[in-house]
Amino acid sequence: MPGHVLVAPDKFKGSLGAVEVAARVAAGLRAARPEVEVVTMPVADGGDGTVEAAVACGFRRVETVASGPTGEPVTAAYGVKDDVAVVELAEASGLHRLTGGRLAPLTATSYGTGDLVAAALRHDPRQIVLGLGGSACTDGGSGMMRALGVRLLDARGRELPPGGGALADLRALDLDGFARPPGTAFVVASDVDNPLLGPDGAAAVYGPQKGAGPGELPRLEEGLAHWADVAERELGVRVRDDPGAGAAGGVGFAAMAFLGAEIRPGIRLLLDLLGFAGRLDGARLVITGEGSLDRQTLRGKAPAGVAEAAGRAGVPVVAVCGRRTLTDDELRAAGIQAAYALTDIEADVRRCMAEAGPLLERLAAGLAADRLSQAPAHAAD
Repeated sequence: MPGHVLVAPDKFKGSLGAVEVAARVAAGLRAARPEVEVVTMPVADGGDGTVEAAVACGFRRVETVASGPTGEPVTAAYGVKDDVAVVELAEASGLHRLTGGRLAPLTATSYGTGDLVAAALRHDPRQIVLGLGGSACTDGGSGMMRALGVRLLDARGRELPPGGGALADLRALDLDGFARPPGTAFVVASDVDNPLLGPDGAAAVYGPQKGAGPGELPRLEEGLAHWADVAERELGVRVRDDPGAGAAGGVGFAAMAFLGAEIRPGIRLLLDLLGFAGRLDGARLVITGEGSLDRQTLRGKAPAGVAEAAGRAGVPVVAVCGRRTLTDDELRAAGIQAAYALTDIEADVRRCMAEAGPLLERLAAGLAADRLSQAPAHAAD
């Protein structure tokens, strides 16, 4: 059976980044079947690890100093290739950037994401891909827009403090320092279809994950509503109800309203950007995966997107994961023939997390024995 094996996993959150997952799987395959050609292509769906995946596929990593979610400076990166830039919100405004891990639901800001966008614009890109996921803030993207020149004013004309909690006092915007970048198209990569407001909105659904309690959620909701009222009035748009407006604490709203961004399913956009179809050509098997194969996987996460793309090309797909809660029938319906979980070979979940790398190599060796027994004679790549 001719052809290479394409290893295209997302990260194992809390254990391994996508690049290391791909490398460990490849090592296990090569140890068991050294004659098989293995091609690695770590992927992402717009959340944590998007820049890392882009760099692994040929983008140049560019580091810059940006504002963290509570104002401290952080070193963050974006990716550039030809006339396309990839900016990942989590790089500067993610939960992992919170000092000491202390949640700040009312004051965390997306300002640093705006810093990254501004830095990427200096390369004069034709397109900026903005990956949304892992956000620490619920500020509607107001912080990002501050970094790009928008001033947020209260009833007395004073600038508001940062964060979603202050937006309830918003009354006007000063747009003199902001202009939509000419010649640059913005595309948001997100697997979230929530609107900005309401029971399915940014505050109600995702606020608790960022530390917002029952007494804080109404203030965040009120603030986002004020932000939408003022921004839409000033800009002459109506996007608050659009799918994805609630992504990343409302950064999706700001990207659409101020930057004219189009929102696309994250994994599909990233697979196109990273050239997945080209690496799929001639493959005999695709191995994808993520930390947990569960119901969220079926809602457009990376393994489902990889399986969909590979299925269109008629290439079989299997998955590796830390654990799985999906049934065989659910996996097959998503285009995944089988799943191999670390918990299949190590029942202790804590050990699976702590020793994910070596266990993943063992798992891949077992997968090779099952799936690659008819390997042709090829030199390992």
